[in-house]
Amino acid sequence: MNEIPLYWLFIAFFALILLSAFFSGSETGLMSLNRYRLRHLADKNHGGAIRAVELLERPDKLITLILLGNNFINVLMTQLATYIGYRLYGEAGIALAAGLLTLVLLLFAEVTPKTMAATNPEKIALPAAYIYRPLLKILMPLVLVIDWLAKLVLKLSLLSAKDTDNDALNSAELRVAVSETSGLIPDSHRDMLLSIIDLEKVSVDDIMVPRNEIIGIDLEDDWHETLKLITNLSYTRIPIFSGNIDNLIGVAVMRRILPLLLQDNFTPESLVELSREGYFIPEGTPLTTQLINFRKNKRRVGFVVDEYGDIQGLVAIEDILEEIVGEFTTDPSALHQDFYQDSDGSFLIDGSTHIREINRNLDIQLPSKGPRTLNGLILEHMEFIPEAGTSVKISGYPIEIMQVKNNMVKTARLSLPEDHDITGPQSEPTLTDG
Repeated sequence: MNEIPLYWLFIAFFALILLSAFFSGSETGLMSLNRYRLRHLADKNHGGAIRAVELLERPDKLITLILLGNNFINVLMTQLATYIGYRLYGEAGIALAAGLLTLVLLLFAEVTPKTMAATNPEKIALPAAYIYRPLLKILMPLVLVIDWLAKLVLKLSLLSAKDTDNDALNSAELRVAVSETSGLIPDSHRDMLLSIIDLEKVSVDDIMVPRNEIIGIDLEDDWHETLKLITNLSYTRIPIFSGNIDNLIGVAVMRRILPLLLQDNFTPESLVELSREGYFIPEGTPLTTQLINFRKNKRRVGFVVDEYGDIQGLVAIEDILEEIVGEFTTDPSALHQDFYQDSDGSFLIDGSTHIREINRNLDIQLPSKGPRTLNGLILEHMEFIPEAGTSVKISGYPIEIMQVKNNMVKTARLSLPEDHDITGPQSEPTLTDG
């Protein structure tokens, strides 16, 4: 070996550095790949992505192969550096070679290639997959032996190498992943995705129209007054009941009522005949479940009932869709009819407004676990029915009771911190004389 020219030894040493850098960088690159983008590329028949997916399906085999190649190269490099140092400087050259080799390996075969691969994983990992796939087939017997020995050591150490699906995300992790897509997808699309993820946390109780606010047709009312009510209603589906909402007869669709009105052949009996039997929903049903149930039962409106079968409220499929896409009514006065921003920046809010709606529209954090309406939250916090003019602070937000009627807070004024950046909804206040 003494007859080999030194420049050939240096060329071989340089080649070994490149090989070591390849193994180090490709390992980091393959492990840093975005698994979802990788599958997307594989679905588009990208050759490198297809091979990378196959390699990452068996990460233990891949890591064994990379470490086998990297350690083999590093051992050769150490022997070659030691020999070059000895030929140049004798015994002192061996110590010098060890020190220089450590610096060269760290800089050119570890830090630099791994940093490049972590920054641009696809540019490093996908081309490397073309090499690793045939290399794994060639060295598979040796890889299997080393992998078996490694698992044996783990077993003796009372540890186990269990197969886990690291790509699977729970809802909280998926929410973080979607939140971090800022700039990659439009903000409106990201907000809708987040709303879909959060649907499982919301139940029909949180979005239903309370039973005292359900507008329908009472067959015991004067028929002429009922006709006036029908002509003024803006709903397409109308609950039909007798006496009170618990005596529900069914739900009538406006498009079936109009022809009878035009023919002057509209009677209480015909209204009952064209009504469809009511659809009932157990309270506490998650919105994700109810959305599926609406589709399965081909319904658009349902009545939420408690454990005793009493109707607690009404939910329409549009209410669930608005939880995903936001308010989509085109009437500005109806969009925020429960909110009115005063000149001092405070908000007059109807007491029956849901806490979730207040938090969403004003970007605040009132407690949403417990009472669902502002009236319920105030009464729970104060533990008595307050008088108008009483003030209370809940979660740091000052609330002044403006109007009390029928043992409930009808209107309250909520003040926001001065540094709270929000442009509140502008509409006329709807106050009821108390």
